[in-house]
Amino acid sequence: MISNLKIGDRALKVLLISISTSLVAFSLTKSLAISLALCAVVILMMKISSNRSEQKRAWLYFDAMPEIIDSVISGIQSGLSLNETLIGLGERGPEATRALFFEFGEDLRNGSTFEESISKLQSKFSIRAADQFVESLLFAKSLGGGELLSLLRQLGDFIRQDLALRREIQAKQGWVRNSAHLSAAAPWLLLLLLSAQPSTASAYSTPSGILILVFGVGMTAIAYLWMGWLSRLPEPKRIFGLQK
Repeated sequence: MISNLKIGDRALKVLLISISTSLVAFSLTKSLAISLALCAVVILMMKISSNRSEQKRAWLYFDAMPEIIDSVISGIQSGLSLNETLIGLGERGPEATRALFFEFGEDLRNGSTFEESISKLQSKFSIRAADQFVESLLFAKSLGGGELLSLLRQLGDFIRQDLALRREIQAKQGWVRNSAHLSAAAPWLLLLLLSAQPSTASAYSTPSGILILVFGVGMTAIAYLWMGWLSRLPEPKRIFGLQK
């Protein structure tokens, strides 16, 4: 239900922005062809950006993993059981993951086993770091938790090092993402300014002008996708999560 509401909100946002863009462009150029082309570009860019929301969500989960591991270590050291520690993360854990651990607690209260509940939690995270974390817990649960704290500390250190490296790479590649936005928007902003002149607007209202606009929309989409692909960091393959 929440996911459907978010999708509806995004669709409404795209619709409102595209309509506003069309109205502003038409008021400046008095050209329906240019207005529709600009509207198409805005819709394409927002659609592509919204498709990357899953990557942003995965990054938020990945960023929260060291804090989650530290909280589990602290809970176990303070005498709480593993179940109590994980359920407590639904209230005291990182903001981005509280809902997931709250649902984990609900599953346990509704009679699910620890293995079933933790497997559901793992599938909701859908990231490699969470797979390693969950497998560590399952290993400790089935074979005894004598080495769990040591294992979690090592895993936390490894994830922090991975996070630091990825943040450094992302900072250096930030110019690629900025170039994608700038390269996609600049020609259309220039067209909007030039189309304030009636001669330019009328030229793009001809069949040849409309064909050029359609070609421009397609090339903008290709360039934007290509720049986004260049700035994407390679993700390690999941091993444990794919086996379930």
